[in-house]
Amino acid sequence: MTQLIDGFQRKIDYLRLSVTDRCDFRCVYCMSENPTFLPKSHVLSLEELSWIAQAFTELGVKKIRLTGGEPLVRTDCDKLVKLLKQLPGLEELSMTTNGSRLSKLAQPLFENGLNRLNISLDTLNPDVFAQLTRNGKLDRVIAGIDAAIAAGFHNIKINAVILRGQNDHEVLDLVEFCRQRHLDIAFIEEMPIGYMDERQRKRHCSSDEVRRIIETRYPLIASTKRTGGPSRYVKMADSSIRIGFISPHSHDFCHECNRVRVTVEGQLLLCLGNENSIDLKAIVREFPADIERLKRAITDGMQHKPQSHDFNIDNGTQILRFMNATGG
Repeated sequence: MTQLIDGFQRKIDYLRLSVTDRCDFRCVYCMSENPTFLPKSHVLSLEELSWIAQAFTELGVKKIRLTGGEPLVRTDCDKLVKLLKQLPGLEELSMTTNGSRLSKLAQPLFENGLNRLNISLDTLNPDVFAQLTRNGKLDRVIAGIDAAIAAGFHNIKINAVILRGQNDHEVLDLVEFCRQRHLDIAFIEEMPIGYMDERQRKRHCSSDEVRRIIETRYPLIASTKRTGGPSRYVKMADSSIRIGFISPHSHDFCHECNRVRVTVEGQLLLCLGNENSIDLKAIVREFPADIERLKRAITDGMQHKPQSHDFNIDNGTQILRFMNATGG
């Protein structure tokens, strides 16, 4: 089988596929307070998303994660899951969601073949939750997490972005929440995606700081477990859950990067921390039945994948597109 190999001999077998730039939240680290969303004509259709996914699986991609925005605001997302599960060679189909719609959709997603869920949860305080999401309801997310467990999902991971002075005092509470429900958790350093002012740069909380907080209560043991993503995991002696750290600032993982992103506008992003991209939508719409042309564009594009990102909160280096437009 053909494999995607970039110019630094890294094997690319993981695609993060965005299905929408829209979201029912307005999280402070993900989008502006008053975002502008893409018109419908700019957004990839269900068939176009499936076609692009097929091209990637024929090139050796074994794992696809559906992202947004919030993927579940797209009403045909469960149908997309069903289509993608039929792709030969795809070993894992997962989704990152804010959890607000899982009470209704967890069961059909599970029945349609979704393997894994990552659910964003940064705080257990309803007031802080409303502040960080700008309009979200914590109880809906908690209910969604419990619905996903009840639906039969066993591979659920909580994603938490920790911000100094806002939710860093809740690190242990989040760990306890996950211990009680037998959920893994990943603590993520905020990425400089979108406009960041000096105040926002000062709220950065490193993975090392989060780890030190956890170790005030629980000694942490290194784990060799990997899930194909950037998390580095540890575990606790008295619990089966794993704690992950995603550290684009303090401990970058570029040397073993195995992933690319496709935005809902059809841009193939070769690196989260760089602006270079390839317009796959133009190919899909001009040559809608020519999957070989699409695959050549993807394969050629891998040679432009940079060796590393350039996240540096101290010198102000940042990417001026927000995460909801990038694909989380």
